[in-house]
This record gives sequence, structure tokens and C-alpha cells, in this order.
Amino acid sequence: MTTAHRFAIVTAADDAYFPLLQGLVRSIQGFPQGAVAPIVVLDVGLGPAARDWLGAQAVRRLEPGWDHRPDRLVPDYMKAMLSRPHLPRHVPEAELILWLDADCWVQDWNAVELLLRGAEATGFAIVPELDRSYTPLYNGAPYALHLYEWYKACFDEATARHLHVYPLLNCGVFAARRDAPHWDLWGRLLADALRRVILFVSEQVALNVALRTGGLPFSQLPAACNWICFRATPLCSEDGRLLLDPQLPHAPLGIVHLVGYHRAHKAEPRSLSTPGGGTMIRPLAYVAAAPPPSLRDMPLAQALALAFSLYQDGRAADGRAVCRAILAVRPDQVEASFLLGVTEFALGFPSAARSRLAVTVALKPDLADAYSNLALLASAAETVPLLTYALRLLGGQASAQTVTQLGTALRETGRARTAVAVHRRSLALQPESANAHREMGHALRASGALSAAATAYGRAWVLAPDQTGALSDRLFATLSACDWRDHAALSRSILQVIDGDLGLAMPLLTLLIDSSPAQQDRSARIFYEAMVRPAEPAESTPWRPVGADGRLTVAYLSADFHEHATAHLTAELFELHDRARFRVLGYSQGPDDGSPMRRRLEAGFDLFRDIRGLDAASVAAALAADGVHILVDLKGYTRDARLDLLARRLAPVQVAYLGYPGTLGAETIDYAIGDRIVTPPEHQPYYRERLVRMPDAYQVNDRRRPLDAPVPSRAACGLPPDGVVLCAFNAPFKITPTMFALWMRVLADVPGSILWLMDANPEATANLRRAAARHGIAPDRLVFAPHRPQAEHLARYRLADLFLDSFPYTGHTTVSDALWMGLPVMTRLGDTFASRVAASLLTATGLPETITGSLAEYEELAVRLARAPDRLAAYRDRLERGRVTAPLFDTPRFARHLESAYRLMWERYAAGLPPEPFTVPVLPAGG
Repeated sequence: MTTAHRFAIVTAADDAYFPLLQGLVRSIQGFPQGAVAPIVVLDVGLGPAARDWLGAQAVRRLEPGWDHRPDRLVPDYMKAMLSRPHLPRHVPEAELILWLDADCWVQDWNAVELLLRGAEATGFAIVPELDRSYTPLYNGAPYALHLYEWYKACFDEATARHLHVYPLLNCGVFAARRDAPHWDLWGRLLADALRRVILFVSEQVALNVALRTGGLPFSQLPAACNWICFRATPLCSEDGRLLLDPQLPHAPLGIVHLVGYHRAHKAEPRSLSTPGGGTMIRPLAYVAAAPPPSLRDMPLAQALALAFSLYQDGRAADGRAVCRAILAVRPDQVEASFLLGVTEFALGFPSAARSRLAVTVALKPDLADAYSNLALLASAAETVPLLTYALRLLGGQASAQTVTQLGTALRETGRARTAVAVHRRSLALQPESANAHREMGHALRASGALSAAATAYGRAWVLAPDQTGALSDRLFATLSACDWRDHAALSRSILQVIDGDLGLAMPLLTLLIDSSPAQQDRSARIFYEAMVRPAEPAESTPWRPVGADGRLTVAYLSADFHEHATAHLTAELFELHDRARFRVLGYSQGPDDGSPMRRRLEAGFDLFRDIRGLDAASVAAALAADGVHILVDLKGYTRDARLDLLARRLAPVQVAYLGYPGTLGAETIDYAIGDRIVTPPEHQPYYRERLVRMPDAYQVNDRRRPLDAPVPSRAACGLPPDGVVLCAFNAPFKITPTMFALWMRVLADVPGSILWLMDANPEATANLRRAAARHGIAPDRLVFAPHRPQAEHLARYRLADLFLDSFPYTGHTTVSDALWMGLPVMTRLGDTFASRVAASLLTATGLPETITGSLAEYEELAVRLARAPDRLAAYRDRLERGRVTAPLFDTPRFARHLESAYRLMWERYAAGLPPEPFTVPVLPAGG
């Protein structure tokens, strides 16, 4: 192999195994795909005749040497066994390495494809040995006992106790990416094992420890991909050609493995049962069959038509095989190259698809479809140029789908206004396309044209009423613009979608309307099942032992490690974690804004990784390499969340915290952190996660947030010289028409009072002024605060008299900011997490008197407090004096409580117990 290949098949043999090796090679080369597959043999004792035969078959031969030199004399064939963890060094040209023991042979090429696909997906693909019920005894003793003794001899008793109950992962057949981290871990563990003892299964035991405890993802494939005949004798087809699974429906085996039989008897004929009850005499070893039909004599046009027909019929794997056969004869055949790239993508091999489409572009630089398909697989920076060039090639024949694709790419790379123009072109080509209207809505919203976005979303829903995600998009656009003309109807429609199982309702949007905990739970579960859950179940929890120092490794995952509300809350927590008991990592999937906050966060972690350019498999590999025990997701279903990461089991224990006030409905999240107010025990039925209740507030706070910045004058902030200032700095999308009407009644009842709001966008500001006028309130009694840096923003709170909270999505960071600055807050306590956050924060600062139980009570108290400056002053004084003692701002104590929670989670996991709800024990103040 002098050039790079997608994969190579590697095996090893000496002269004793040469007859079986011949069967393996012949079985591979009997398939069209195998005829061009590189085969490499590790020579551990082959004679001249065997070497000549391999040369005639174009099989590459290597003499491996000792990758692990034992400290005592062992047979030469162990060179091959000990070389397996180091195959990337021996076969550096292959992207994927497929190992097959010499006593294997390939009966069905689909098994090879499954192994390669599994390796591409997770890095490593392997097959568990057949259930022990087939052969419970091994050398007269229970097989599990042998496994126990092997693990104990190679490692220790704790490892043996933990792993002997699992089926052995048989390393006689496996596939792995050349760059997978599994190789290195396997090699290191094998070296450790060999220092203790040398067994014939040392490398297999080391691999099982690596995969079962290393936390790296791997694909476990069906037994047919490595059928160990010694464990379950196969059936034989009535014509004697095929070996079959003994269980119904007696499918043909993929890869047959003769391990377990004495070498001298592996090729002996055997009496095998047939499905019909008869018997057939034949060896379990490879028997040459009639060669499959060749494409060599088929006209090229007919072969291409066959490949395309197979792809259209949903037989992408067969279509791919035909394309490869065509390219084996005509490597420059453009149509076959292009279709091969398309089938690779359809079968879930993005890297292979990308490589093949790049070859196609090189073969035919003016093939527009190749560029547009390549754009689906390219990075964000590459997508726009590829699609632009594709459209230039198409000229007046531009595909509407490609135009839409370009508009989406422009928006995703921050060019929203240009995206709007491109989507206009797309809509001219396909005015009745719901997807095109929805993508236009996304672009308009990103450009700030919220009302126009809402119109586009509405049109998308009218065109495709079953695509209910457009309803949620429209609701968010109208809320962001404070355009409430159809708010009631939209809210009802979304609740009908949830209750009637009519489609998707975006989980975050359900928190903004009057929905119940049960409806929020149902929305999240449906969203997870439809949009997040992978096609294959998440890998089982990796067992990852704690190091000798006893420290747990906790990783925090977020897109908000920059100037963001989440960072303003959490920065000190990362710094305060007890480094004697915890190693703390940050995984950032969001932008680096170069701010002082970003630099502080980077310094606050023991290791900080920017994972923006990594796919899910690479993130999983990084977490495994870092030895992460507990992964804490700080995003949930909010902006810039990585749903591909939420779908995976990335760490033994996975926790949802802070970023999303509700359930994710995800089976991969073990715990959600709350407190006795936001997540009382009676709410557990509405969470798939197990609820962990912190002793005080669930929200952490940073005591280093600015406190002493100069207070601006009222005039500088646009406030009148006197009059009560009622502050409502929550985001406009949290303001409902019901709550705004209540605020207007408060203004009417408190002459001279002012409502101070955030100036988030021009449309919201204009709509709120108009809404005030409709309620009989002069628009100039609404004052809007522009965005300011954190220190300046916090200083403005000193000018307000009372903070009016939103509902049902109450304030989070805005409320803790107000309380930090000594500003009294009043809220309503609802029935959901999001509607109870402010109540939790007020309780933890010692101001429960301002928590109300209904909107009527809220309105009455707001008027009463606005007319009672002395009482507000007393509340302010209480908050000022309690800043250093209130549980909400006792960050060191919060960190110790959170660490106790992590320890309790880990102890349950380490004991083999499932996650369960619990309340964190209370530590002393300052503890």
C-alpha cells in the first residue's frame, strides 16, 4: 500500500495456520469489494512457499517484531498478539483497520461493512462473545470463573469483580479508526498487564478493560459479525453452501470464527444440522464457492443504471458496492464517483463521503451537484463558498433547495441580512415551500426583523400544519417583539399540540406560556425522542475508576463561557472547587469573545477545551482521555445547545444544571439540580432526571460581580427627577400581555411612578409604548435602558425602588443581580421550575415576604410597596446587611454543597446503584 486507503484488512499467521489463512484471503477476494481491499499479513513464521503464495495474491506481508517484549521466553506467534494495539504504526496508510484472526473467514460482506461503519461512528467496533448459555463451561469450569481469574491475574480483584459478569469482547475480529484513542489506552493497559503476568489472553483482557472502563465510545455488533463456532455450532443450508445462525430465522453468518478448536481439527469436516432437520457434512472452515457474477462484462451504462436503481430502492449498500466495482475498473468514472459519495453519506459515513465527493470535484470541476452535496459535509467556513460556486455553475437552472441551503449557511455564519436576500430568491423559486418560509423566518429573526419573521413562520405553518415547530418559532418571534395580537391563540395551539400529540412544541417555549409541569415534561420527552435521541441507543455507562488520589474529575459543558449571564453566575464556583477532592474541566462549545470574563474562566479550570470544531465522537474521545467521571451540562434546550452531545452517554454520571429551568426528557441525563422550592419532591413524576435538592437556592452566584461602580444620575438614565421607579429588567420575551396589563394597573394606581424596562430591540420598545397607551398610560412613563457593560448595568439598579418580576418565566440572573445590589424584588410563585426561580432566590436572601401566590396578590402588594418607601428602605437595608451572610451569596458553602452532591452521585454509581432523588445534607454556614 503506497497510497492512502479507506481501510485495510490485517491478520497474522505462521506455517501451521497457513491453510486457514488461505481460506481467509480467498473468502475476502471472492467479493467484488474484497478483490480491491488491501490485505496485510503479519508474518510470525511463514515459510517460502506461503510467502510466494501471498505475493501472488497481492497480499502485503510484514514481520512485526516485538511491540511488547516479554521478560521470559514465549512463542513467536505472540508477536502478532502483542502487536494488535500498535497496528496503526504497522499499517499507517489505512483510515480504518479491520483485524481478522487467520482462523476466520468472511461469508457475508455486510458484516465487514458493519464493522467498518461501527468503527467510523465511534472509533472502535467489536463483537461480544455469544451468550454463555451456549457453552457455560470452559475446560470443565464455569466460563465466568475463568474470566474472573484472567482479570484478577492481569489486573486486580476489583477489576475482576466488576468485569467478569460482562460478555467478553473477542478481539479476534474488530475494526478501528487509525486515529482512535482506543489504541493508546489498549497498549498502555497491555503493558501494565504484562508486568504482572503473561497469558495467552493478555491482550484480550487488556482490551476489555480499556473498552469497559476507559469511557471511550465503542460499537458492539451482533454475533453474526464474529460467529464463534465453538460456542454455538452453526446450522448449514440445505445445499451445503452457507453456515446459518442456529436461531430463527437462520440468517447466514457474516464472519465465521474457528477459535476454541484445536488447530489440527479446525478444518475437519463436521456433521451439521440443517433447518429442515437433516444433516450435511462439510467443514466449518472456508469452502470455495462459485464466484459471484462479475460486472466486468456489463456495459458501463447498464452498471451505472443498476447502481442508481439500487440507491433509489433504498439499497444504498448494494449501490455503493456496484459503484466501487465500476471504479475498480474505471477510477475516473465521474457518475460512479459522485453516486458513491452520495451512498456513503446515506449510509452514515461522512468522512468517506467527503473524500469521495472531493475526488468527484477533481474529476469534473463543473459538476454543481457535487459542490452542493460537499457543502452538506463541510465546515461552516467552507459551506458558503461551495454553495455559491454550485449556484454559479447552475446559472439559470439553480435548484431552489441549493438556494435555501445557501441562505441557511449565510445565517449560520453571521450574515443574516445577506441570507434574507438569498431566501427571497429561494421563495421566488418555491413560493409554496413551508421549509423555505421557515428558513426565511430564521434569517429575518437573526437580522432583527421580528414581525416579518413571525409572518414567515405563520406562512410556513399554514403551508404545512403538521410541521408544528413553526408555531413555536412564531410564538418566540412575537414575544421577542412584544407583539401580543395572537398570543392567546398561539398559546392554545401549542398546548393542543402537546396534549394531542400532534407534533413538536419547542420545550423552551412551553416555559414562557401558562403550561403545567406535565405539559412541559411531555413536550421535552417528545422533542428528545424526535430531535435528539440517536438512532442507536446510547452506549452503556463506561466504568471509569477514580485515581489513587481519590479525586473526581468533573467537566462543565457550555456555550456561554464568555460575557454571558451564565458566566456571571458561575465563574467563582469553578475557582472555589476543592482541588484536593476534585479536578475541574471546562468544555466550551461557544465563541471566544476575548473578554476578561473569558480569560478568567479559562484560568479557573484545571483544563479548558474549546470544542467548537469537534464532532460528537471527538468530544466523547476527549472526555474519555481526560478521565471525566461527571459531566455537567449548563445549556439544556437553550441557544447554541449541542443536541448531538445531549444524545450521548459521554460520562458515567451526567447532570443538568442551571442553564435550563425544566426537564430535558432525556434518558442520558441522570440528575437535575434544583432545590426544595424550584423542584419540590412532588415534581419528580415530571422529570426523567432524578432531582437533587440543594439545601438553599439551586443558583450559584459570583461574589466578584461588580458592586461599587459609580451610580449614574437619574437624568443620565432617562428617568424623571422624582417618582417611584419600578424596574422590570427581564428580557422582553418573558413579558406576557397579562403581566404587562397588571403593571399598567399598578402605574395607574401609583401616580408619578415609572416602569423601567430593557431596550432589547426597536420593535419591542415601540410595541410596549403602544400597549401602554392602549391601557391608558402615557408612553413616556415607560423608560428603556440600553445595554451596558455589567458594572454599569448593575450600578443602575441603585436608582430603582422595586423590581417587578415576570411570570410564568420568572427572572434568574436579573433577580439575583437586583438582590445583590440591594433592590427588593417581588414575584409570583407558580407550579413549574421556571415560575419558581425568583421565589427560591428571595427565600435564600431572607426576603420571603415579597413572594405572592396569585396575580391578584402580586398586584395588591406591588401597589402597597410602591406607596411605602419606608418599607422598601427597610427591605433594602436588610439586603445590604445580608449580602455577606445570605445563603444565596455564600459561594464557598454552595461549592461544598455541590461537591457533596457530586460525591453522592458518584458513590451510587460506583456501588452499581441507579440514580435516585436526594436532598444534599446541610453544611454549617461558611462550611
